[in-house]
Amino acid sequence: SLLVQHQTQPNQMVSFRKKKSSKNLDTTTLKGVEGAASSPSENAADDSREPETTKAPIPSRPPQMEDIPDLLETMTTEKGEKSAAATKRIYELCDVGHKQNRVPMVCSRDYDVLTPLAQCLSQESGDGRHLACLALNNLSIPTENKRVMALGPSSSAVIGGLCKVIAEDKQESYLCCICLMNLSFLEASITTMLQHSPVPDGSDPIPPLDNPESQIRILEKLLKNAPAVPKSGSGKSEGVRWACGLIKNLAKSEENAALFGQTDIPKCVVGNIRNTTAPPSRWTSNSLEDFSLFVILNLAQWPVSKQALIEAGAIDVIKPIMAEGDLQGLKATMACAFLGAPWTDFPEGGSTAAASISELMTNIIEKKGKDGQYAYGVFKLYTATKAYRDLCYAANSADGDVGESNTKVLAVPSAVALCLQVVSDLVLAADDELNGGSKYVPDVKSAEYSAAAVTYMLPAILQAGDPPRKSIQSEKACGEIATMLTQYANLVGTSSQGKESALESSEKIKAASGSARPILEISHEAWTQYRKREGQPLDQFLSQEKGIEVDESGPLDFLPCMNSESQCAIL
Repeated sequence: SLLVQHQTQPNQMVSFRKKKSSKNLDTTTLKGVEGAASSPSENAADDSREPETTKAPIPSRPPQMEDIPDLLETMTTEKGEKSAAATKRIYELCDVGHKQNRVPMVCSRDYDVLTPLAQCLSQESGDGRHLACLALNNLSIPTENKRVMALGPSSSAVIGGLCKVIAEDKQESYLCCICLMNLSFLEASITTMLQHSPVPDGSDPIPPLDNPESQIRILEKLLKNAPAVPKSGSGKSEGVRWACGLIKNLAKSEENAALFGQTDIPKCVVGNIRNTTAPPSRWTSNSLEDFSLFVILNLAQWPVSKQALIEAGAIDVIKPIMAEGDLQGLKATMACAFLGAPWTDFPEGGSTAAASISELMTNIIEKKGKDGQYAYGVFKLYTATKAYRDLCYAANSADGDVGESNTKVLAVPSAVALCLQVVSDLVLAADDELNGGSKYVPDVKSAEYSAAAVTYMLPAILQAGDPPRKSIQSEKACGEIATMLTQYANLVGTSSQGKESALESSEKIKAASGSARPILEISHEAWTQYRKREGQPLDQFLSQEKGIEVDESGPLDFLPCMNSESQCAIL
């Protein structure tokens, strides 16, 4: 059976093993973890049977690693049953009962199993092709193997062979999509993978979008040619499903998103959600709908691809999903924020959106997931902070120049403190001479988005106490936060937008220091408590301008020392 690790795992892989009592090699079962339900309809229909191998001259004993050179020679020099039987033995060496062989088979310099397996993908005989797909899938699971398979000397043959099977619409097409998806979990490989654009030897390179044989055009054709409502479990629907899983991973790169935005793929994934008959509460992990919504989320966060989603009507299609209080609701909420949905589109006055995204930010920083929804590593901090920033922008726009009723929904002290924490952690990390810096070093983009979120929340953060009063605590909070934001603005790596946003906030916060600001006070206290727990220096953002002391003789700083070897003596 085919084992699918749960969608919420940061490295979800699909592996294959042979059922002892079945002729089918690839009946698929969703094996959920973290409380996810298995889907009763997730069996992949496939008519292939194990090849008849009784006539092939292979030893009756189980295959051993030392047999690999002879098996590879048989695979490449023989045809038909003999070649398929040798391929079957290679598959058996890396099946679920022999996981320990997978890394040595790919990373050993003693032999190359990848090129012969890739060559088997072009066989007309279904048996050898099918077994090669199964072996490549299992070999694509270990992280060490992904780098070799996606970026190594055989990568062009492997990716080219898999894409060719998909392009020819063979019955193993969905297995090839799964294998490519497994490889795409190595984020270092995703840009190179989508650039796959084969040309005849000696020909000039062709950009992927101009080449119908490129991976991106093959995936686009697969999605465009799928029936509007494919039969569940059919080979065609499985191909589309796993292709969307692959695209979900590939769309994590802005460079890749720019390519996807120039195809019909955004329109196709929006169509997948629009045409489904299953309610979001019934969408299982790794389902077509689950993958499609992930693709929308990943493409929505990049300006280079979000316009294509807007033109495809994505906001209206995914807006109803926001009311779901689970993973699908979270994904739809973040996607709507990225796509610029108006504040009135967010359910319950935006309160559920604010709570779920700030919780996600916290979980990412604390390196934990949420039971039954997502594991640590599924979402990046820059995705969560950008979603919060865009949500803050929508609320701020709805408030206009008067009031703070909408931004107040977002400006809860814990969320404000979290944004301050992300920015200050980057400032501390940038100071090489500082002891007791941050243990969690955020990326530059996350700090920029967090600073911008603070700017958009300022109308609520700086709301004066009722009745108005003076507060030493607020004065201290204003001074420290303004200093921290100014230090962030002056960092070398801060973008022009980040600098502008931080300096604007700093000036407004400084100007507000005369009166009590309850939300700012509580947020500052929570931020200070975090820094204490982390052992960070608490004087880093205190103003150093304490003034010059004087007595009747003049400024004390300029009095001469009586003895340069000792302390200054004040006369």
